[in-house]
Amino acid sequence: MPATIEHIDFHGLPALRLRTAGGAAAVVSLYGAQVLSWSPPGGGERLYLSPQAVFDGRTPIRGGIPVCFPQFADLGTLPAHGFARTATWSVVTERTGADFALLTLALSDDATTRAAWPHPFRAELGILIEDSRLDLELEVENTGDQALAFTAALHTYLAVREVEESRLEGLHGFEYRDKLDANRIKRDSGDVLLIEAETDRVYHDVKRPLLLREYDRSLGINADGFPDVVVWNPWVERSAAIADLPDDAFRRMLCVEAAAAHEPVRLPAGETWWGRQTLVAL
Repeated sequence: MPATIEHIDFHGLPALRLRTAGGAAAVVSLYGAQVLSWSPPGGGERLYLSPQAVFDGRTPIRGGIPVCFPQFADLGTLPAHGFARTATWSVVTERTGADFALLTLALSDDATTRAAWPHPFRAELGILIEDSRLDLELEVENTGDQALAFTAALHTYLAVREVEESRLEGLHGFEYRDKLDANRIKRDSGDVLLIEAETDRVYHDVKRPLLLREYDRSLGINADGFPDVVVWNPWVERSAAIADLPDDAFRRMLCVEAAAAHEPVRLPAGETWWGRQTLVAL
């Protein structure tokens, strides 16, 4: 069976299902250009999607890979994480090959975005599944005649068997901002990062691939263009306080996000920026 891209309805929202001949699959919502599911060949969902996620076309979808643009978190005057994750994107490209499926979605400025953020722009998100790999590439073009600045992230919710048994490797020695400790700047000194409490960190200028180890599987995580890595887990009390998360959701998820958050991206008129995140099931 060749690779396919199928237009589907996903909980009432228009979406696309990508499949490869080798058995990889993904679901992408046009609302937010959000990857909601990804399973490599052999099965096993690798993204966490909350069973209490809201699919009303107005509310951000809890889980998968939301696109944060043109603002990450509360680093600005826009609503948290910007407007891209609650906008409807358009399909630019659908391509399939011997064992890959590629989808490109686009979002451009309009009256609604300019009212919140007065800059002309065009954003494209490329989504590729091939073998055991998921590639996401975000490209932002400044289509105006003045420079603009933004922060951004691919807010990746990874599915884990048990977060307390997971090990995130590759962050040793890097500086990070600890949001849970008055945004103090610290340096990671451990060989691995263990999640044993609420965690909300932005690691700066991470220059090596990461590895998420579980007892029976691992996931390689690499970024290009995105200088920072965000690690987030809501833990017990925060998980219980978030309406669209089950109380025990913290056990089954870990956000490891490719981000440009420490310093805004400053983009001159007519120029283009891109950032990529690659996940490889091992």
